[in-house]
Amino acid sequence: MSETMIKFASGEYVPLEMHKVKVVQKLNLLPIDQRLAAVEGAGFNSFLLQNRDVFLDMLTDSGTNAMSDQQMASMQVADDAYAGSESFARLQEAVAEVFGQKYFLPVHQGRAAEHIISQAFVKNNTVVPMNYHFTTTKAHIELAGGKVAEIFTDEALKIKSDAPFKGNIDIAKLRALIAKVGRENIPYIRLEAGTNLIGGQPFSIANMREVRKVADEHGLMIVLDLSLIGENVYFVKLREEEFMDKSIHEILLAMCELADICYFSSRKVSCTRGGGIATNNKDLYLAMRDMVPLFEGFLTYGGMSVREIEAMAVGLRETLDETVISHSPQFIKFLVDALDSKGIPVVTPAGGLGCHLDAMGFLPHVPQTKYPAGALAAALYIVSGVRGMERGTISMDRDEDGNDVPSDVELLRLAFPRRVFTLSQIKFVEDRVNWLYENRQLVGGLQFVEEPKVLRFFLGRLAPTSDWTSRLIARFKEDFGSSL
Repeated sequence: MSETMIKFASGEYVPLEMHKVKVVQKLNLLPIDQRLAAVEGAGFNSFLLQNRDVFLDMLTDSGTNAMSDQQMASMQVADDAYAGSESFARLQEAVAEVFGQKYFLPVHQGRAAEHIISQAFVKNNTVVPMNYHFTTTKAHIELAGGKVAEIFTDEALKIKSDAPFKGNIDIAKLRALIAKVGRENIPYIRLEAGTNLIGGQPFSIANMREVRKVADEHGLMIVLDLSLIGENVYFVKLREEEFMDKSIHEILLAMCELADICYFSSRKVSCTRGGGIATNNKDLYLAMRDMVPLFEGFLTYGGMSVREIEAMAVGLRETLDETVISHSPQFIKFLVDALDSKGIPVVTPAGGLGCHLDAMGFLPHVPQTKYPAGALAAALYIVSGVRGMERGTISMDRDEDGNDVPSDVELLRLAFPRRVFTLSQIKFVEDRVNWLYENRQLVGGLQFVEEPKVLRFFLGRLAPTSDWTSRLIARFKEDFGSSL
């Protein structure tokens, strides 16, 4: 497909890093008994682990990416002005160049953009159709009085699939929803580039064109989440025949042109902190503009430092570099293919956010009421020091009657921060996941002991439902001895 696909004489597929390491951060791999103590102290919630106790942090790709030398250099020329900063002018130019969007509102991160968009357009009892929800997106829409309607295809939730675009919206279901609730009760259609909760799966431009057609027929606008746009663009170039000979920038512009509002977390898309909202529609811009000084900061910084703003401008332009946006997907594919070849249940095809283990397939003896994805996250940390993120029922809030809402899928996400890990570290993850799978019968479930009402996965604390951690550690010591 491109210059990033390097063929080895052996015939083996090995992702090749198109960068060199210039700054390193020391890692710490605790002995297994200390890892157990750490996860117990964290209430078996990987979010509450201290980073000093983590060997490989695969919790998220948000704010954990490696910055380039050019980004670091740009931070030294930042303009500290509160208003009218030249740094913001350079960022605005980058947004216009990269995304083709004239109007730009800076915010401190992606969920701030979600908050402003929801407050501006979502009303009581309205419905937002989307290819799949994200946790904070859903929370902001519901806070504004709306509801989420997930209009995904039949392939989306299949763990093992060869469908190239599992993030597509089902057009027939979208039309049926509009007919049912009425277009006046739909503030916008949301498309997430790389459906986070179901494996970082992309959507095609052909599908987005169909969504655009439906939106135009009913006078609806499209809101596009650009946070994982680089990886989505990469998959379009790789998998969508019409665009295989197009440049990364041409594909990106084609996607943005089909949306009315674009927003992003730059903690993902540009490997910096911050975020933004962009549009070519002045009326939409004005409908959101006044909330930025109210919730974020002035219009030329939006809750970000000017150093972050400078680095974001450079990072957005680096999104157009295929060697940059292909690195994470290629590493993910390497791990997914390795695990899949061993029969370990993992989401296929490989997506653009991380490697996603199917916890219900991995731990079929642990019911959803005992949170198999959370249990798998805890077990993997205990045997490896690797921190992943539960993306299952724990990530769902209870219903109005206090009942658990079973997740469509129970996944353990092993995120791949961009340009952070080496291949030997990924091989270590492969080894420990494989060993855990061979000893999966030793892993038991979890139960809540402290549970927030909203977004409980962030701060909730759990405990094992049995002594399964002791049995797991005993087996680890039998097989690995004193090895970490």
